[in-house]
Amino acid sequence: MHLWDLLKSRKKQLVGVDIGTSAVKVASLRQTGSHYTVEALGRAPLPPDTIVDGSIIAKLPLAESIERVFREQRIRNSRVATSISGHSVIVKKVSLPAMTEEELAQSIQWEAEQYIPFDLAEVNVDYQVMERAPRDQKLQIILVAAKKEKIADYTSVISLAGKIPVVVDIDAFALQNAYEVNYSPPEDLVTALLDIGASSTILSIVRGTEFLFTRDIAIGGHQYSEFLQEEFDISYEDTEKYKRGENVPEDRRSRVQEVIDAVSQNLVLEVEKTLDYFKTTTYAEDVGQMYLTGGASRTPGLQEALAGQLQFPVDWFDPFQRIELAPSLVPSGDRQSVAAEFAVAVGLALRTQ
Repeated sequence: MHLWDLLKSRKKQLVGVDIGTSAVKVASLRQTGSHYTVEALGRAPLPPDTIVDGSIIAKLPLAESIERVFREQRIRNSRVATSISGHSVIVKKVSLPAMTEEELAQSIQWEAEQYIPFDLAEVNVDYQVMERAPRDQKLQIILVAAKKEKIADYTSVISLAGKIPVVVDIDAFALQNAYEVNYSPPEDLVTALLDIGASSTILSIVRGTEFLFTRDIAIGGHQYSEFLQEEFDISYEDTEKYKRGENVPEDRRSRVQEVIDAVSQNLVLEVEKTLDYFKTTTYAEDVGQMYLTGGASRTPGLQEALAGQLQFPVDWFDPFQRIELAPSLVPSGDRQSVAAEFAVAVGLALRTQ
């Protein structure tokens, strides 16, 4: 499922471009039948304040970073799928009276007014039918709306980089796409996907391959940095090393972990509250497992804190479990960190249009 197809043509493979707060991640795949192989992976860090609260502040540095990754990785395909998230994006699963596809298409704008807290003149609206019910029952759809301004910002940056924006997706849907391809989940298994980025965390819940729920949590890797810098008065570079447990003086080790654990506990509590909300207001089903991804998901002690509090399995998400990844594409040798950073980009690269 995706939001807006910006070009209509014969379906071709797209390059996934995940534009995050701290870096751009790019993934290119090759498909042979049902088998996928990674052709290229690339990452470029972004200057501070390039993106603030999900809004692109400095377009030219971002476009240059995208263009540089394509050039360095020798990616010739210029057709791109990218994704957005944040407060300017609304995703809701709603029930509507049974109607035909034609009736739904004609009435979707009116239906959206009841669920979307934006002026509809300012947003693009899309939907997908999840379950078509008998005539006397309800129609289940996923309704999605995003600010036109945000879509335009992201697509214009891609164009500025000399690439062709073909699909705009939602981060949560891209991650779900990678999950479905790599795990082929049983249809009755309820799974939480937790993507912990630099500025925020996205929690999505799926049953099998059916989307159920998503929410953004305003805690991410930057919160760890802020707390560590305030506690120790250290540089950004040292903060990043401290977060990974590197170059920490012996007399600071205990306190560093205490600071990290305090932020992790805040995140764990927000995740727990979100799961409680999901269960009590949306579905009576229990989540059976969780997969962690995102650059900040590798924070020492976080996985253990989540598993201990939630009381169900919390494992690392592997976007390359069934997608072939050559060791030469992981020059650092740290496959787990690469897996954590590129999950959304891989989900986007699985799109065709």
